Amino acid sequence: MDILIPILVIAGLGLAFGLGLSYASKVFEVKVDERIAAVREMLPGANCGACGYSGCDGLAEAIVNEGAPASRCPVGGVAAANAISDYMGVDEGSIDVKEARVLCQGTCENTAAKYEYNGIDDCHAANLLSGGMNACNFGCIGLGSCKKVCMFDAIVVENGLARVIPENCTGCGKCVAECPKNIIKLIPVMSGFTVKCSSHDKGALTRKNCTVGCIGCQKCVKACPNAAIAMNNNLAVIDAEKCINCGECEKVCPQKCIANTIVKRFA
Repeated sequence: MDILIPILVIAGLGLAFGLGLSYASKVFEVKVDERIAAVREMLPGANCGACGYSGCDGLAEAIVNEGAPASRCPVGGVAAANAISDYMGVDEGSIDVKEARVLCQGTCENTAAKYEYNGIDDCHAANLLSGGMNACNFGCIGLGSCKKVCMFDAIVVENGLARVIPENCTGCGKCVAECPKNIIKLIPVMSGFTVKCSSHDKGALTRKNCTVGCIGCQKCVKACPNAAIAMNNNLAVIDAEKCINCGECEKVCPQKCIANTIVKRFA
């Protein structure tokens, strides 16, 4: 009898706590929209933040609760946009697939050096020392800070110049934000021709600093049949929306700084 009373007390307390927890779980229940989990599964899971949200979870919530476009994820591309739009019963929206391109050709052979750099392998650190070790203050520093932040092994550094591997690039934009020279741009994949230079120096100085830099001769501007090229402070700039990929600009460029990226990507 002495043992029975404690057992009954403990059992009673257990029952009371159990009923209390059960009641509390109902009162304080946080309802989870199953659609968010479903959309989350359709996203690539890179959590790169290129969509503008905190990660894939944030984007999934925004698509379900805020009506964010199904095509908001650049990494998932067309496949993810189509899957999400089919599941949600909405239009996938505009799918503009972009890739990163380094607008510079300043390899060790093409550009001169101002000094010998012996610091840490970080472009931001080198940029603090007179804009880097290269003679051209607008060009790639070549220490690979962009490569370090790329989660898809889409960037290599060869001969002092960063180069994007198009097949691996997802257009997440991490490298764009990391580059201290602001010479990596997200450009539509089907925009074939790109001015691979970022120098705003006058032609004579650009020619002195780099053998393949844009000298602002405007030959490409005059050759373009669709007025897709304009000069911006001594630098030729191609408007991707106007460019018809005719290739006339590449033919007349004396510095060979206009490249046909589509040919290289799909060759």
